[in-house]
Amino acid sequence: MVFNSYSFLIFFPIVVAINFLLPKKVQYLWLLAASYYFYMNWDARYVLLLLFSTGVTYLSGIVIERAGTKRGKQAAVAASFVLNIGVLFFFKYFDFAVDLLNLVLSQVGLSMPKPAFDLLLPVGISFYTFQALSYTMDVYRGDITAERNFFMYALFVSFFPQLVAGPIERSKNLLRQVNQPHAYDYDNMREGLLVMLWGFFLKLVVADRVAVIVNTVYGDYPQYGGMYIIVASVLFAIQIYCDFAGYSTIAIGAAKVLGFQLMENFDCPYFACSIGEFWRRWHISLSSWFRDYLYIPLGGNRRGTLIKYRNLVIVFLVSGLWHGAAATYVVWGLIHGIYQVIGGITRPVRDKLNRLFALKPESIGHKLVSGLITFALVDFAWIFFRAETIKDAFLMIKSMVHVGNIHILWDGSLYELGLSAKSFMVLVFGIAVMIVADFLKYRGIRIRDILIEQELWCRWLCYITAFWFILVFGVWGGSYDASSFIYFQF
Repeated sequence: MVFNSYSFLIFFPIVVAINFLLPKKVQYLWLLAASYYFYMNWDARYVLLLLFSTGVTYLSGIVIERAGTKRGKQAAVAASFVLNIGVLFFFKYFDFAVDLLNLVLSQVGLSMPKPAFDLLLPVGISFYTFQALSYTMDVYRGDITAERNFFMYALFVSFFPQLVAGPIERSKNLLRQVNQPHAYDYDNMREGLLVMLWGFFLKLVVADRVAVIVNTVYGDYPQYGGMYIIVASVLFAIQIYCDFAGYSTIAIGAAKVLGFQLMENFDCPYFACSIGEFWRRWHISLSSWFRDYLYIPLGGNRRGTLIKYRNLVIVFLVSGLWHGAAATYVVWGLIHGIYQVIGGITRPVRDKLNRLFALKPESIGHKLVSGLITFALVDFAWIFFRAETIKDAFLMIKSMVHVGNIHILWDGSLYELGLSAKSFMVLVFGIAVMIVADFLKYRGIRIRDILIEQELWCRWLCYITAFWFILVFGVWGGSYDASSFIYFQF
């Protein structure tokens, strides 16, 4: 069940209505049942994996607290990680590992036969596995006490708004809220629905419309060279942002309706003025997860500059691998790791140049140039993320370097990539709205806060207009089939 499906538009109001009609002490049981039903709509068999991860980490928390020695606690943590990562590896990385092993063995004339079974990647497995493992680590560090109520803990792992694509929540935030009763609150309901509406706009009006052009060009890039690939690559940066931020926004809004506060997952990332700032604004829940549970345990920046750079590269390589079992994702992660290292090495030089030429990093002009350079670097890396193979990525980059068809920007050729002129104009309008909204947010202004302060008639006029705009101009598919979110595959 995806958010932009008819089934969810029926499911969600029913869940909300029954939740607030039930006694507060049993609400968590209802939400747990709803969450498992939500997940089982993809493939009921894989709910066993969700239960397994939940059970292992639940028991590990109790064992950690009861263990009398540090070695016993560490053994419980190790067992939790080995079992959970083992399941994740089997379903997500087994074929990739066999192919990689065969590539090495082929150098000496050997090969390893690949098993005949075909595994379907369980939706959301990377997300709920990391969320469950963070609980284990939080108990080990003493940040929280182990949860004794299994069903409350199970809801923490499976809470349906953020179950399959995040935000990856922390036990200190979400588990604490699971243990609290949630009464109906009009302000939460109104704000949550407005947030959801914005998420649907990002997904249906912008992301799914951009996807038509991106899929056309990337699906046959030898035919669409030069400027076509540049346009498609810039649009893919917009697509993946609006698609993933759209999901996170809907998730945050849905949780808000139910009285839960999820962490912000995106904070105007394309307004970042450096790669480091980009990662503080992009997929915040995953970035902070790697910081807290991988980068810092590796030593962070406490053991010298070289070790710091090594740790950064390791984190981004793992981040790339987390996104998918393919060399393209690993290269994407490596590129961002290299960006971070180069940024760190050149920082003293850049600071000196700023002083020498009296440049002001906080000025609008400086931020604009830095932001455009950062976006270009991020967009370059997205090519590897989107390409089917590394070879394809390099061939597209080669084609982009030899641009000979810049005329497509004004001769109407862009209207032949799957969108009519009218639909393309809707896309341009949607992107403009998204940029303005993000700019205002970057400046500390939230449109919904302004809207809520208006008179009743004005508010409802805006609500109805936005709803009908999404309904009319949203991309619903040829048979009104819900388009899946990009990050479901991770």
